[in-house]
Amino acid sequence: MAKIKYRYNPETCKYEPWYLKGKQLRRRAFIFVGVSFGLAMGGYIGYFMNYGSLQEIVLEKKNQTLKAEWQILEEQITHSYGELHDLTEKDDQNYRVILDSSPLQPSIREAGIGGSEKFDNAALAEYPTIRNNYIALQNLEHRIGVELQSFDELNRMLKERMAMWASRPAIQPISNKQLNQLHLTYGRRFHPIFHRYLDHKGLDFAAPKGTPVYATGDGKIAMAYFSGSYGNVIYLKHGYSYETRYAHLSAFAVKEGDHVKRGQVIGYVGNTGNSVASHLHYEVLYNGDHINPINFFQRDLSNKEYEKLIEVASQQNEVLD
Repeated sequence: MAKIKYRYNPETCKYEPWYLKGKQLRRRAFIFVGVSFGLAMGGYIGYFMNYGSLQEIVLEKKNQTLKAEWQILEEQITHSYGELHDLTEKDDQNYRVILDSSPLQPSIREAGIGGSEKFDNAALAEYPTIRNNYIALQNLEHRIGVELQSFDELNRMLKERMAMWASRPAIQPISNKQLNQLHLTYGRRFHPIFHRYLDHKGLDFAAPKGTPVYATGDGKIAMAYFSGSYGNVIYLKHGYSYETRYAHLSAFAVKEGDHVKRGQVIGYVGNTGNSVASHLHYEVLYNGDHINPINFFQRDLSNKEYEKLIEVASQQNEVLD
């Protein structure tokens, strides 16, 4: 309840209630409103100066969030560059070395890298972080594209090399675990039937009749027939300029046109044609020229086994065809 003010009235000789009115009321009201407005304005200006507007507060919060996200983006760009560098090193120093291919030239990886015309303008000079990061992302995208193309090329080369490695003669044509069946007869030697010196363009493996003969690499049977000199003989085309021949067989396990895999049985040891004992005559040709098959057995043997094979084979003096 508002406190009532009293004032002495000399006319009535009494204290009567007194109320503010008229000019004094208007003056006091004006003073109250003016002071209130002044305080309100002072409070608003003080808050604005110290805290900013509500809109500015919201924008500042969004700005801080964007800065945090941009920092994460920069870290991800740096991390991606590091991983791409590792892939590039493996590409040039490992994968291409294994596949006998030259590393990519730096000019190939750098081609097309540079600033974007869209961002090469004065308006963005005051936003160097945005411009630099955008260019970094463009360069990263280009390098990744080059590396993807490089890996496609590596995959193609790998498939080709694997096919070549599978086709290349690389094992002994019969099971020779004891390493005592090979005769080192490659080159000129005295023929046991014709009694004169003739070139012997293969190696002989002494083995009982019926011993399995294996394809020494993937390929296609070009011929499987009886020859007056070779007896039953198989010509195996491996592709990549390689060919092998298997002579004096007792029987065939394949026919002309068959595709075979390394280690597959293609025939059996015999004593057909110009032969004096049961054995396999084995030849290797590259680009149509005979080469010594001994050069291919090391892939099938350890160094110690290969050395023993040569030592034992050199002691086999008997000529079989």
